[in-house]
Amino acid sequence: MAAMATDTTGDAARDDAPRPDGPAGSPFVRACRRRSVPHTPVWFMRQAGRSLPEYREIRANVAMLESCRRPDLVTEITLQPVRRHHVDAAILFSDIVVPVAAAGVDLDIVPGTGPVAAEPVRTAADVERIRLIDRSDVAYVDEAVRMLVEELGDTPLIGFAGAPFTLASYLVEGGPSRTHAKTKALMYGEPELWHALAGRLAEVTLAFLRVQIEAGVSAVQLFDSWAGALSEADYRRFVLPHSTAVLSGLAEAGVPRIHFGVGTAELLGAMGEAGADVVGVDWRTPLDVATGRIGPDKAVQGNLDPCLLFAPWPVIEAEVRRILDEGRAAPGHVFNLGHGVLPETDPEVLTRVVALVHELSARPADRD
Repeated sequence: MAAMATDTTGDAARDDAPRPDGPAGSPFVRACRRRSVPHTPVWFMRQAGRSLPEYREIRANVAMLESCRRPDLVTEITLQPVRRHHVDAAILFSDIVVPVAAAGVDLDIVPGTGPVAAEPVRTAADVERIRLIDRSDVAYVDEAVRMLVEELGDTPLIGFAGAPFTLASYLVEGGPSRTHAKTKALMYGEPELWHALAGRLAEVTLAFLRVQIEAGVSAVQLFDSWAGALSEADYRRFVLPHSTAVLSGLAEAGVPRIHFGVGTAELLGAMGEAGADVVGVDWRTPLDVATGRIGPDKAVQGNLDPCLLFAPWPVIEAEVRRILDEGRAAPGHVFNLGHGVLPETDPEVLTRVVALVHELSARPADRD
């Protein structure tokens, strides 16, 4: 595969020779589909964000939700790590609460805190106020995706959304929570209300992902960031049906589906049943162990600890080698972190990791 050239002119860096099958033939999409690849593809969750000085500059004095609603900013921010790091995929710059806000929920993303709901969900009437959405409600996302697809050329674009449980936890708690006590109290104490809320959020999430797919993304990722707070039994009862509704609802869309959560070692088997093609694994579980739990019919994504990026380079290199070795147990492997890039991360280290993954995993051309 030809090397990607650094580009600082405003266009995404691209392969020297266009692929006849476009993003569908990229190493990232092929790995997601468990097909042969010229090298292990790599991208990073939160690769577009606070670790990049160019991101901090463009976001100065622009609120988070506003930046997510401006196609010009979304496009530029999404392209920044592709130019800088030469990753194998871009991920749409957005936030998991964007579709919820579009559905009429009064919330904001408070700097240093995260999503905060003005009126937490407590009753059936609160659930009813969360309306369903269509393309017109998130037309700015549709426009941004179309702009990005044109700019990225053969580089695939990943769309994403928050999973019903994680979205519900923000709405029930009113903001971030370490214990999810109010969320669990609602689940256990009012299961009908819980399922009504999670079901409504699944409909909103599915609609949001369909907008992105119709606009041209090459894959989607469903983030269930807080699912690791649950036991497997509770996950299967209260969460799995709703995540399945989202992922199975995209079965005919023709793009790979990635499912990711944090602290989900005991849930990996259940998460693999939800309908994704790829299961993301955080840094706590070796990829070969994770593959044994998920099953042989799923690719895996992960799973370098984001904090390892602050270690000396020889330590980082050893960990990258270990993860690549463990990833060979899976039928497909997308290299990533076990969670998002931390704001204090040196961007040069990320660039070096991408180059190292490509170098260590390079293999002879073997197209199937």
